[in-house]
Amino acid sequence: MDEVTHDNQNQNRNSEHTCRGLSDYHVHPGYSIDAVPANIHQYCQQATALGLEEICFTPHLEYEAGRPNLNNYIRLGEEEIPSYDLRWLEEYLKEVEEAREEFGPAGLEIKFGIEIGYNPHLEELIHNVLHRFPFDFVLGAVHSINGISISSLQECPEYFSLCTLEDLRRDYFDILAMTVKSGFFDCLAHVDIYRRYGYDYYGPDIENMHRGAIEPVLKEAARRNVGLEINTSSIRRGGTEFYPSREILSMARDAGIVIYTLGSDAHDLAELGSHLHDASVLLKEWKQPVCGFTRRKPYLLPQGVVRRPSSTSSCLEE
Repeated sequence: MDEVTHDNQNQNRNSEHTCRGLSDYHVHPGYSIDAVPANIHQYCQQATALGLEEICFTPHLEYEAGRPNLNNYIRLGEEEIPSYDLRWLEEYLKEVEEAREEFGPAGLEIKFGIEIGYNPHLEELIHNVLHRFPFDFVLGAVHSINGISISSLQECPEYFSLCTLEDLRRDYFDILAMTVKSGFFDCLAHVDIYRRYGYDYYGPDIENMHRGAIEPVLKEAARRNVGLEINTSSIRRGGTEFYPSREILSMARDAGIVIYTLGSDAHDLAELGSHLHDASVLLKEWKQPVCGFTRRKPYLLPQGVVRRPSSTSSCLEE
């Protein structure tokens, strides 16, 4: 079986104290075609070396007919197959179950999750997938507008170069609202992902684009007990704020959202757990909880010390 490299092990020893007791709920193993081909076992080795309490895998499920995005496909061994070919989910579940047997006795909680790029035309597929497999955690994301990935450096110019900031504001938050109202998702991933590449096209005005548009989405999320992810990948890309920004996080708190998860959005072993400590500190400062999930039910991870679902209150009861 493949092993974590010595370089990665050295990185783990150097950063172990920053991850110990934390949980990473946004991790892309090699099924995601935009990730390095590292398997579940390798990520669990990395998580153990970092001192993580929990790791939740969230491979992409994306599909939009006619869209030339690699995320339409899944890496399964030597094959690249369409996302809707569910053989990969069967193999993924088997791999997670094997990892639980190997790493569970040492204390690592391994969660079977997924990140779904919402598309209103895919609701039947999403419904079927979520009812067929025993997911612990389901992240909802908006990656594409009008069939164009705004989170892809290669694709985003097709949208950003032709649309105004007001177009983006309307299109993005309309889809985000539908994502929440669909009822499919436990948490929203990187809710201001448009900042990743949009700044180069719209300048600083994009930082305030959410005002007046995101508030009703957050209130609906709170009403439906949909949580919010603190996604740390922006810091790896040179940003100074997480996804979401502090302002949006403040709006989420004011809207009544009480479920928050931490996610590195790792697409490489070396990215696992990155900047989770800082995100945890931020939530603690704002007196907001960090939650984990088992079979779609949230529970608290206070102060980075895990309370298992069998002995802890739901986040919604706090």
